[in-house]
Amino acid sequence: MQKNFLIIAGIFLFLEIYIYQAIRTLTDNSWIKIGYCILSLVLYGIFAYELMHFQKADRSSVRIQWMMSLFLIFILPKIFIVLFLLIDDIFRTGTYLLGFKNPSENFFPERRKFLSLMGLGLGGVLSALFIDGITFGKYRHKVRKVKVKLNNLPNSFKGYKIVQISDVHSGSFSDPSKLEHAIKLINEQNPDLVLFTGDMVNNVSDEFKPFIPLFSKIKAKDGKFAVLGNHDYGDYVTWTSLDAKKKNLDTLIEYERQAGFDMLRNEHRVIEKNGEKLYILGVENWGLKPFPQFGDIDKALEGLPESAAKILMSHDPTHFDYVVKQHPGNVQLTLSGHTHGMQFGLDLKNIKWSPVQYRYPKWADIYESEGKFLYVNRGFGVLGYPGRVGVLPEITLFELA
Repeated sequence: MQKNFLIIAGIFLFLEIYIYQAIRTLTDNSWIKIGYCILSLVLYGIFAYELMHFQKADRSSVRIQWMMSLFLIFILPKIFIVLFLLIDDIFRTGTYLLGFKNPSENFFPERRKFLSLMGLGLGGVLSALFIDGITFGKYRHKVRKVKVKLNNLPNSFKGYKIVQISDVHSGSFSDPSKLEHAIKLINEQNPDLVLFTGDMVNNVSDEFKPFIPLFSKIKAKDGKFAVLGNHDYGDYVTWTSLDAKKKNLDTLIEYERQAGFDMLRNEHRVIEKNGEKLYILGVENWGLKPFPQFGDIDKALEGLPESAAKILMSHDPTHFDYVVKQHPGNVQLTLSGHTHGMQFGLDLKNIKWSPVQYRYPKWADIYESEGKFLYVNRGFGVLGYPGRVGVLPEITLFELA
């Protein structure tokens, strides 16, 4: 532990030497330089204190949110400054060692000043984006409309509208009223059905209690269904007993019931119109380790004809590739969440990138494989970093065809 701490401290010291050089290149004002040093020492002190007092139960708490914010706003952007100056230093050192120029000929103060200004400017822009993501980004809920053609869909369900939300993480929000606009957006879609694909809380059931009146306002003609996500089981909390952990899960399910959601735990429900049927399946969380694999698609499919139109709710998108797409039960559409799009990236019409794609290749939008569809929702809330940059919180409206 001490060795790791020394390595991290060494990296940060390296960063700060370069940052200070950039500031010194741009100004001779001693107050600015002293102020920067004092501010940096205070921030690093706070960061070190939080790291030393970090516990397992803090993984999804307000404490981790502030640690992440501190890192992303004040530390990560400094890498841009260092990159600019480091590239210049490598170039100068290389040309000197190769004998092309002597040290005095190899130094260009104006170029150094320009690179310092560019690095500081880009670092400042990145910090501003992370601040905007915390202040406004996590509330910029966007409705994404998706038309899906399902094989064997009964005529009575052509044009049927389903809203999907996922990953609310209610414990990351202190004021339910700030999500009123998102609930209104859902109701404005006039959905036939609302499906919630897991992670209603960060750690414990009581996080959702203040949000019950708000989520009770969500209206759907044929009801609201939900499944559990990895955070809903309380696995990131140290419990006094297994009974206490079970009671927490039972309480969360009851709270969601009070908000109007019918929890599906490896089971299915039938929506019937004019004698024709659409089957909604819901499984418990199934993910790659270290996430739990409680999902049982065989139980959810019991008694259902293979040719029937079926929609599956499964929190983790890896379930689709590892189990669902090759399952003989022939589930045509799977709805997942879990990735959040890492709450950071480029999410444009023709350009999509997020660091999360290196862990989850299917991280946002619709995918087709072996004639079956998976849709990965970008998430309704936030976790860890309490904001969103580039990847907005999502409400998905499906129209069946």
